[in-house]
Amino acid sequence: MKRNNQNLLLFITSFLLISCGGGGQQGMQPGQQQVQPYPVLNLQPRSIELTSSYPATLEGQQTVEIRPRVQGYIVDMPVDEGEVVSKGQTLFRLNSEEFEQQVRSAKADVEAAKAGVSTAEDEVTRLSSLAEKDIISDYQLQSAKNNLKSQQAALAQAQAALENAQVNLGYTNVKSPTAGVIGKIPYRIGSLVSSTIAQPLTMISNITNIYAYFSMSERELLEMSQSVAASGEGGSKTLQERISEMPKVNLILPDNTTYRQQGTLRLASGLIDQQTGSASFRAVFPNPQEILRSGGSANIQIPVQQTDAIVIPKKSTYEIQNKRFVYTVTDSNTVESTEITTLDLSARQLFVVEDGLSPGISIVTTGLGSLQDGAKIKPQPVNADSLYQSLTIEDQQIAQ
Repeated sequence: MKRNNQNLLLFITSFLLISCGGGGQQGMQPGQQQVQPYPVLNLQPRSIELTSSYPATLEGQQTVEIRPRVQGYIVDMPVDEGEVVSKGQTLFRLNSEEFEQQVRSAKADVEAAKAGVSTAEDEVTRLSSLAEKDIISDYQLQSAKNNLKSQQAALAQAQAALENAQVNLGYTNVKSPTAGVIGKIPYRIGSLVSSTIAQPLTMISNITNIYAYFSMSERELLEMSQSVAASGEGGSKTLQERISEMPKVNLILPDNTTYRQQGTLRLASGLIDQQTGSASFRAVFPNPQEILRSGGSANIQIPVQQTDAIVIPKKSTYEIQNKRFVYTVTDSNTVESTEITTLDLSARQLFVVEDGLSPGISIVTTGLGSLQDGAKIKPQPVNADSLYQSLTIEDQQIAQ
């Protein structure tokens, strides 16, 4: 009986050993890791609108120096710094006594000249009747007529002097040549001013429209010119005309908010600055509420439409030594580190790939930190439209 129990125990032990060995052949080999799933995006050409940003300085559509036309002492200043004035409104009054006296003197000269003309006319009339009766010679009559012309010329001269004196008197009221906002006033009542003063009386800035001036590099101008020429209808339009037909641009204020009015792009200069290698542009923004002021700063955002572009999420890339890489997926479901170059345009959540990727290639979108070259993955395809839509919404929310 004891021998039978030993045989039974030996049989059970052998069975267990055989069973464990069979299970080891069917399970993972020692050191083997389980293949992990990763979201994978298949790249296809897409259309996307990006923005390029440039620092800009703001100027009113018209900035005018106010200087006196005549010399005098400031006796009144009906306006103050920072006030909004209308065209023709009086800004400064100068002492006018000297010019009033000149006007009175000029008026007296006009009256004297009129009397001289009247006397000369009477003389011509009198001598004309005598000449008809051959009582006097034609020479005497002609002399009288010449004297009349001289008196008429003297009257015209006196009238011109009167008008000039009246104009100078009017210049003692310094008026605004345009509607706008008054700048700093460096002079006060009692100051002696003239047309030769070093500083103007003040500056008037018309800010109905605001010009935002910025510079674009020669390369960017060339790319824009080629893009505009390719998208323009008809080859007869100039670059300026085609640029004016571009989409509206945005103005980003110093507090990072977007100005509510959009602007129109204009080419301010067709020449490249040889020192800076850039061209000057301006964007025109309506300023009905006068929020923008001359001398301010902001950033211009220009929309750039890309068609048939390879677009990838920024989070699907990583950097090593200032170079950017992605993990592409091979046919055997292993990943390879691939270097890419991207356009220098702004989209907070997206990159437009310039070189390194082509349509049909798949890339890993998240979890890059746990990957390395040659790692095997279990691809999980993601819906491209849903992914890009969610990233675009994030961009819009960040912009707001």
